[in-house]
Amino acid sequence: MRDALAGLCIGIILLLNSGFVVMRRQDSSSALGSIFRTRCAARCLSLHSTRIALSPRHFQSNGSLGWCQSHKQCAKCLEPCKDSWELKDGPCRDLCEQAFPKRHGECVTSCEFLRSVMVVKQGDCPAPERASGFAAACVEGCEEDGECSAQKKCCPNGCGHTCQSPKNLYRGAPMKPRKELVFEELESGVLEVHWSSKFNVSAEPVLNVLQRRWNYGIHPSEDGATEWQVVARTSEERVWLTDIRPGRWYQFRVAAVNVHGTRGYTTPSRHFRSSKDPAPPPAPSELHVSDMTFGADFSVSVRLSWSMSADLDIPVNHYKLSWSCSDHTVPSKLKRRQTTNGVIHLLDDLRENRSYTVELQAVSYWGQVPLKSSKAIFQFTTSQRQSGTKLFNYLEPTESPIFIKPQSDLLDVGTPFYQDGQLQVRVYWKKKDPTVNRYRVQWSPEFCSHNGSRTQEKLITQENFASLPGLQFSCKYQVIIQPVGSKGKAQAESTTFYTPSCATIQSKSPKPIPCSTVSAVVPPKVLVKAENLTAAFSIYMGNVTGLFSWVVVMPQPPQQVTGYQVTWAEVITESRRNNLPNSLISQSQILPPEHNILVVSGLQLASLYRLEVQVITAAGQGPATSRTFQTPAHSKPVLHYKPRIKKHHLRSVIERH
Repeated sequence: MRDALAGLCIGIILLLNSGFVVMRRQDSSSALGSIFRTRCAARCLSLHSTRIALSPRHFQSNGSLGWCQSHKQCAKCLEPCKDSWELKDGPCRDLCEQAFPKRHGECVTSCEFLRSVMVVKQGDCPAPERASGFAAACVEGCEEDGECSAQKKCCPNGCGHTCQSPKNLYRGAPMKPRKELVFEELESGVLEVHWSSKFNVSAEPVLNVLQRRWNYGIHPSEDGATEWQVVARTSEERVWLTDIRPGRWYQFRVAAVNVHGTRGYTTPSRHFRSSKDPAPPPAPSELHVSDMTFGADFSVSVRLSWSMSADLDIPVNHYKLSWSCSDHTVPSKLKRRQTTNGVIHLLDDLRENRSYTVELQAVSYWGQVPLKSSKAIFQFTTSQRQSGTKLFNYLEPTESPIFIKPQSDLLDVGTPFYQDGQLQVRVYWKKKDPTVNRYRVQWSPEFCSHNGSRTQEKLITQENFASLPGLQFSCKYQVIIQPVGSKGKAQAESTTFYTPSCATIQSKSPKPIPCSTVSAVVPPKVLVKAENLTAAFSIYMGNVTGLFSWVVVMPQPPQQVTGYQVTWAEVITESRRNNLPNSLISQSQILPPEHNILVVSGLQLASLYRLEVQVITAAGQGPATSRTFQTPAHSKPVLHYKPRIKKHHLRSVIERH
């Protein structure tokens, strides 16, 4: 029932996305602006307080703000008070005419009120003759309140203007709410924060502004916390927050505001931390070679760069990096491993004209427990003419070879395009010898993901560019430009490029592309499939963790497995559809070939989940295998679906993942 109520109120929050009870992050400078806009909104409620009091009770289910938002005249008054309203230079009438071409009087007065409270601070200036000390100096020390520190105002002293402490600072302002804030974490992960207000003599409508700050870590810390951020503005005395992250310590404070102002925020609350465990970091993204240096002794130094999401449950402690030579012409060597703290790393002592495979993994720590991301895998070649890169990320569905422009001053390759029923690319080069008037262009695939034809093509042209037709999808090509008829022995120029997959071109084309007939060789049918899908469930404090596993059935002749595409989705029944919490419903992930086990946390009790597994090979994806599982209906730890897995084994598997 509480989750359903929270879901209803969260829905109302989303409906007011342009206005008030909206969860958002703001910096400390905009927090003061939020107080100004709240005073503006409180003024609108004050103007319409009689109508609000007479409205039916069910229209006030989310407070007077919801009523004002849905009332035609009150909504016009409310418009300039919203965070989305940009207070530009110029008359308020011009700004309001853009939003309301007709009858915009309430908008204009609201806009002018907002401008006034942004300039004039709370309180009254004392009598000029009461100024003393520096405040009585005959100087023009200020022109407006904003030039004065804290609560001081720019006031006259009889012979000038100085910053002075105001009188009647809190006249008409509501009392602060009681400092005790109560927290309740619902099973859906939503946090309910509620408080109580002190008795206020003023009959003016009161709005509450809720702020929070947080810090990472096992222990709370005010020194390492963020700036205070406004997360909600409401006429109620409670708020439901959907963006609480595990692994963070939160503090809250609340201020009561009316048209006359505020008495400030309550003292910071006790710290709150979610009972849920933090999630591991995602795999590093955009892994690439940012620089490559060649030595005289055929040694190569490579600088790798990557990115990591800034929105994590807990920060990354370090990165685990491993690399090995993946060239089949070189005897196999053991992987070399290093750890690094930054998003840039230098690899030394590599050799020229070799292929290397790099694996990168992010590691966070929750206490003494390491949380590891999936691995990002990257391949590159240490050639003077960098042939391109290929990025595989286990958190993304699939990644086909991508085109990288060659690093050449004389030879350039355009972006492959599909035209006249075939894949093509244009090649350009510079004329070094004015006596040369013809060029021989040769191109052929070095390798393709589908083992296509390796036929070499050629043409002769008098231009310094050529179109290469009939290319195959998902291939690495080499192109050679040879001058013809030069007096001296001209040197040939060469480079390599990648062609995109058919699916990539199809996604950008308004017309269908016959992918199956583009390549000269039809790729072999993939028969490898997953079987015996099993599941085991572990329950801790109402949180369900599922351990899914499967075995691979290998046909003859065997095909090399390069990974698994795993998709799990909750099977939503009609009884739950309307009360569904705002959580992840389905997800797809690609796992490395050695991981035929998947651990999924945050599942719901007594719910149906569908698991689908596809084996990925060098020749493509095999047939999908799926099965539906049901999680336990009670909190007692239960293991379902044979083969049964011992608890200590399940725990060790979860820790490894």
